[in-house]
Amino acid sequence: MQTDDASVRLAAVQQRIARAESLAGRRAGATALIAISKTHDSDSIRPLISAGQRIFGENRVQEAAEKWPRLREETPGIALHLVGQLQSNKADDAVALFDAIHSVDRASLVTALARAMNKSGKQPACFVQVNIGDEPQKGGCDVAALPELLAQARTAELPLVGLMCVPPLGVEAAPYFALLAKLARDNGLDGLSMGMSDDFETAVTLGASHVRVGSALFGARA
Repeated sequence: MQTDDASVRLAAVQQRIARAESLAGRRAGATALIAISKTHDSDSIRPLISAGQRIFGENRVQEAAEKWPRLREETPGIALHLVGQLQSNKADDAVALFDAIHSVDRASLVTALARAMNKSGKQPACFVQVNIGDEPQKGGCDVAALPELLAQARTAELPLVGLMCVPPLGVEAAPYFALLAKLARDNGLDGLSMGMSDDFETAVTLGASHVRVGSALFGARA
């Protein structure tokens, strides 16, 4: 992907976000765009950085560790978000590498992250992932278990900022986004990490604070 192509793709996504914010009566710029760079190599990422994108998301700690230290040296000011499932034994690495973690979903991970943060002094923002569609193959805590997990995270003094979800494929996403927004309100949280390339405009109209967009920015996965 050339820088010109990246600029066109980025501008198109930003315009769609802006229209959705306007439609919903939200403040312009209220939604942060996370460019999901998983499976894309550094040469594919650099054009988007050159086009001005500064927030990126990765699914795997190891993949991010291989790509991002050099990219961040080249361009200061990049924020890196972990949007994939996290094993508890990778908590130290994740805390060291990422500025935000979107996949806090169980008590053992809360404990591991709290220990890693206390040890390192670094505190990435944390989103609790909710299994919003009650799908056994997906990560995320059950809706019914959310209050207990949030209480554990707060007791552990994790820097909680919001909730994250991935709605079921092939169905209308809006009801799931609306449910996540209600759960966040009910539990005193403002952040909503929801919406991907196929449905991010819907997520923006329903209050997303962060949308996670990959293919609309990068094209098909490498």
